[in-house]
Amino acid sequence: MEPIVSIKDCNIFIDKHLILKDVNFNINKGEFIYLIGKTGTGKSSLLKTLYGELEMTDGEGSVGEFNLRKLKRKQVPYLRRTLGIVFQDFQLLTDRSVAENLIFVMKATGWKDKDKMKARIQEVLEKVDLGTKGFKMPHELSGGEQQRVAIARALINDPVLILADEPTGNLDPETSDNILRLLFDISQSGRSVLMATHDYVHMSKYGNRTLRCDAGGVVDSRLEQSASQTPTPTKPQTVVQEPTPEHKIVEQPTVKPATEADATLGSLDTPPAPTSESD
Repeated sequence: MEPIVSIKDCNIFIDKHLILKDVNFNINKGEFIYLIGKTGTGKSSLLKTLYGELEMTDGEGSVGEFNLRKLKRKQVPYLRRTLGIVFQDFQLLTDRSVAENLIFVMKATGWKDKDKMKARIQEVLEKVDLGTKGFKMPHELSGGEQQRVAIARALINDPVLILADEPTGNLDPETSDNILRLLFDISQSGRSVLMATHDYVHMSKYGNRTLRCDAGGVVDSRLEQSASQTPTPTKPQTVVQEPTPEHKIVEQPTVKPATEADATLGSLDTPPAPTSESD
């Protein structure tokens, strides 16, 4: 199966400063993957490279049909139409309703048929359980609902990959769990999801593969697991053959001459003879 994302021997720079080195990983269709690591270890830089914000200058990389190494600036909008991007702070237009936020994105990406636009808006809002909230303004929604609008916006163009940058960072634990479940369900429908997160509490519930930014590199848990399952080669044992009977040397025990001390010890080791007792 051809991977949705393929990164090989990639070095990621910001203003000529090396952020991540020797990055290697693939993402297949329908995978749900966590991007983890401490603040400042390069998670956002990796995401920005995938959606064309940062130029790839070393190594090889592709997202869908786009070659990231050869990507031109005029191609970036077309790359992003194949992606869904979800941010921590929602980035909704506060002066427009939920539906108008989605219409803005649709017009920017080439949608023109109003009936198809209306149908698609309703479809994605129902997918995130906001089917009746299209007329609401962002400030009338809770944080979790605003993040659901952001996810609906990411789904508008039926992306092959969703990149989510700390989507639960501003949400309470229960709402975070609901957003994670929603993203996981989306991956089960065939779309891949790469989600940057610090929410280690909920990670064990949904998906199990991680990409960890650490010490200037990216560690893929799938490769770590494969390495741990590879049997360690055992050293060949050297078999020492016994000499054949005709060559076998039999050592005779050395008899030491008895001494006075030996005689004394020997007498101590000898139990006394039993004495008879009369009734």
